[in-house]
Amino acid sequence: MPDQPTTPDLPDPRTQYHSGEFPEQTHEWPGFDHKLDPKADHGESTYRGSGRLLGRKALITGADSGIGRAVAIAFAREGADVALNYVASEQDDAEEVAALIEQTGHKAVLLPADISFEEPARGLVRDAVSALGGLDILVNNAGYQQSCEDLSELTSDQFDKTLRTNVYAMFWITQEALPHLSEGASIINTTSIQAYDPSPHLLDYATTKAAINNFTKGLAAQLAPKGIRVNAVAPGPIWTPLQVSGGQPPQAVPKFGQKTPLGRAGQPAELAPAYVYLASAESSYVVGSTLHVNGGETSP
Repeated sequence: MPDQPTTPDLPDPRTQYHSGEFPEQTHEWPGFDHKLDPKADHGESTYRGSGRLLGRKALITGADSGIGRAVAIAFAREGADVALNYVASEQDDAEEVAALIEQTGHKAVLLPADISFEEPARGLVRDAVSALGGLDILVNNAGYQQSCEDLSELTSDQFDKTLRTNVYAMFWITQEALPHLSEGASIINTTSIQAYDPSPHLLDYATTKAAINNFTKGLAAQLAPKGIRVNAVAPGPIWTPLQVSGGQPPQAVPKFGQKTPLGRAGQPAELAPAYVYLASAESSYVVGSTLHVNGGETSP
């Protein structure tokens, strides 16, 4: 009998990425990828594209690190030109992402802006359209998250900044982008497991993520007749600078993500394929949906 084909070893999702404890660490906001210990995996050495976004033009907010960085790398390797938005102090991280994009032969545009204010947020879209020569993918990913253990200590300033960064910016940027989007375009918003299972210390952040869910579904129904699809991705606990720059209490960092059924935090690289799917024509019948990438945590 001929030799039977061998089955390749399948990666165990429990240990496919970092599965131990994290060193306790605190970074100054907004956090920097190059200071994170251990480094997050954005798919730099693993993501392989197949031309699913060839010729597309994408704007991604919060693209210097974390999920946004992973999505930018994946989009470029799938054939897209990418405009990267970030806070100005994150310039070094953003330049690293731009270099990775340019290695694919596609265009990277660096657009620092504080999108918690209306004019910079709207100007970001205008600058992206001008530099890219159009726009057909918008990823509203940037987020502000600061842990606060007691409602009595949650200031109006923090509550306002969280809503402005996570909700108002999404509204401003999406509204400004709409005149440039035509049929076949895709809008993808980053929500969170926090929208469904809010942590007591993240009341303001969780509130914004629930709002993003509703905004996504309502806008999806409004734009579907125009051939523009709107969807969302809901990450679980993902290892990014957001977590160690005030997003989690310092004492919670070592065991971050270990209560998930998989027993570990996720990595940004594990999120990027969901965004690629929602941006590509492969998801042409997916409208107003939320993809949950959360290690098995309970979600609707």
